[in-house]
Amino acid sequence: MTDPYKVLGISPSATDEQVKDAYRQLARKYHPDNYVNNPLADLATEKMKEINEAYDEIQRQRRSGRGQTAAGASAGAYGSSYGSYNSYNGYAGQGGQSASQFSDIRVMINSGRLVEAEELLDGVPEYRRDAEWFFLKGSVAASKGWMDAALQYFSTACQKNPSNQEYRAVLNRLMYQRQTAYNQSVQMTSMSCCDLCAGMYCASCCCDCLGHGC
Repeated sequence: MTDPYKVLGISPSATDEQVKDAYRQLARKYHPDNYVNNPLADLATEKMKEINEAYDEIQRQRRSGRGQTAAGASAGAYGSSYGSYNSYNGYAGQGGQSASQFSDIRVMINSGRLVEAEELLDGVPEYRRDAEWFFLKGSVAASKGWMDAALQYFSTACQKNPSNQEYRAVLNRLMYQRQTAYNQSVQMTSMSCCDLCAGMYCASCCCDCLGHGC
């Protein structure tokens, strides 16, 4: 395999942050979305694949103790920082999206590389932000625990593509989880108020029994 550090244009002694910065810059430059209807599209796709493989190889080396020591390689760090993502069973699952123009971004999201995924999504021109774009933005938001934003993105995705079962299923699941959490919160609040009232009543009774009033 080609030296992954040469692919990213950095030294093996580069810090984790420098590795991430180099990867992001190259990913923005060679992302296939920038070469639609361009004769260089195939070359850009191959280059993007090479960049992803190089980045992943560096992370593997650093996790195994080779190369620059990392206090947790960045890929692992993303996964731990946004661990709640997996609790939603992978919002950005493949779901029949084999022909997706954002397939590489889906892979990033599912592997916990949320920062890179979000940067690439934000770099997509507004006129190319289709239903899947909103779905993936919702996936990133949900993985970070930003449920209101996620709900808005998922809703927009369903509006833009009402027949997509993947989008609809995820939206329904999020709405159900949100409603369940709300009901539990209301129930706990109601119980707390009842306990408070009962306590006040008991205190009043005690005062009366002692003949002091309240």
